[in-house]
Amino acid sequence: MMKQCVLRTAAVLGLVAVFCTACSGSGEDGRSARPSGSSAPPSSRPSVPTTAQVAEKVKNALEERISADEEKFGVGQKSPCTPASPQLFTVRCETAADATSDAADLALREIDGRAGFATLNAGARKIQAAARTYKSLGCATGPTAADVRRACLGPAAVIAQGFPDLRDGANLGLAGK
Repeated sequence: MMKQCVLRTAAVLGLVAVFCTACSGSGEDGRSARPSGSSAPPSSRPSVPTTAQVAEKVKNALEERISADEEKFGVGQKSPCTPASPQLFTVRCETAADATSDAADLALREIDGRAGFATLNAGARKIQAAARTYKSLGCATGPTAADVRRACLGPAAVIAQGFPDLRDGANLGLAGK
């Protein structure tokens, strides 16, 4: 009995909506009968981007930047910052560190604290910290002290893997992670 009452009410409300829509159409002169102060149709209202749209925008912005920098500096074992690279303690690695940190900055600006980008956020912040540490230790100046050289290895490895990590973070952002 209750189910029939709910269905009947829904049907009546549907008919009322159709009737109201038909009555609010256009007047005899073909113009809309809607007052000029009424709100714009839904298609012209500014829309708030969905998380998926934001993730796609972030991914596209990063991909353009990352691809150019990967080509220029290399990644992983081909990076001047990989711990096995003879360029690890040179300005070449420092330049790669700056580019990787700049890409991380771009990622953080693009996500701007939005939810659903935890991996990208954490990865970008880790890259920024590694680049700061690399610079503060003076790794690009060819330090001779063994303890400083050893301390440069960890940050340099993070920098060498930075571009793929940012890309992975952006891809996981598409999944809300």
